[in-house]
Amino acid sequence: MNILVLCTGNSARSILLEAILTQRSQGRITAFSAGSHPAGRVHPQSVKLLNALGYATTALRSKSWDDFSGQNAPAMDAVITVCGSAAGETCPYWAGAPIRVHWGVDDPATAIPADWDTAFQSAYDQLNARAKALLALPFETLDRTTLTKEMTRIGTL
Repeated sequence: MNILVLCTGNSARSILLEAILTQRSQGRITAFSAGSHPAGRVHPQSVKLLNALGYATTALRSKSWDDFSGQNAPAMDAVITVCGSAAGETCPYWAGAPIRVHWGVDDPATAIPADWDTAFQSAYDQLNARAKALLALPFETLDRTTLTKEMTRIGTL
């Protein structure tokens, strides 16, 4: 299953979920992440947290969602947006046929540096819980309607 994780800047939340899904899915999911207005760099606290938790981070980079819209881009089975409600943040919309669900998480990158450890850990914990719930599903055998319902429910955890 190919999953694209979208947010605005592609430096924190979407990067965290890309890493979680890539490492924890044991090949069942190929995860990608992108932003509608990419920051151009992965937030250093994302890298610090993921490294501390044993994730590979060398391949992570901030990317534009345009990288995934061309003819040669991998076909996506699902698109997960992870934008939160903080500061009236606008979440990007992905057109096309993949399953689209929202797993909103407030942006830890907006926290002051003194609060980064807590903010990034909180975002990671929320995304990790949702990833675990998705990985517990037999998503390879679920029909599209059931999978959409389940992924939408997971976004409320």
